[in-house]
Amino acid sequence: MAVNGILGIKLGMTQVFAEDGTVVPCTAIQAGPCVVVARRTKQTDGYEAVQLGLVEFVKPQRLTKARRGHLDKAKVPPMRFLREIRVEEEGEAANPGDRVLVDGFQPGEKVDVVGVSKGRGFAGGVKRWHYRGGDKSHGSMFHRAPGGIGASSFPSRVWKGQHFPGHMGNERVTVKNLPVVKIDAEENLLLVRGAIPGPPGGYVIVRRARKNK
Repeated sequence: MAVNGILGIKLGMTQVFAEDGTVVPCTAIQAGPCVVVARRTKQTDGYEAVQLGLVEFVKPQRLTKARRGHLDKAKVPPMRFLREIRVEEEGEAANPGDRVLVDGFQPGEKVDVVGVSKGRGFAGGVKRWHYRGGDKSHGSMFHRAPGGIGASSFPSRVWKGQHFPGHMGNERVTVKNLPVVKIDAEENLLLVRGAIPGPPGGYVIVRRARKNK
């Protein structure tokens, strides 16, 4: 079975010069190495997937007893970041302890990157939902307020899902169809074109694009 993704850490943005001299903005990701921790099968779980763990230095006492027991059962080192990745039914089976490396991707193919966006704290309607706001002229008493939220006599209530000020960011975000620009198998580096969610040092999931354009 071929694993369709890999776990990684966002390192930051850089740029790469193409053969024609154009500058390509890229995001560097430390993709792997990863280890298969558990296997999900149709017979027992109803779907085909593997649970991957990102190999990095973690003190065992930083993990819960349940997490340590789960990893000891698979005979893998302590790991903090675990996620499930779907697999293809073709090819050899992926078993606990098998390694998943960045060389499974090829330059030019497209990937989806899943991460957690930066937390912006409490934000108003203009920043959070891009409201236009009111006039900035002298005498105006309406500048950055959300405006009317009612709906007259029908339905005599505020619509469900109405945009309000509140907590902005810190949400799961998926950026789709990013081309792979470069791969460095020795350093476990994956460069994708464009920006991905999250701050430098944040965990991300890189998987083959499901809806490749």
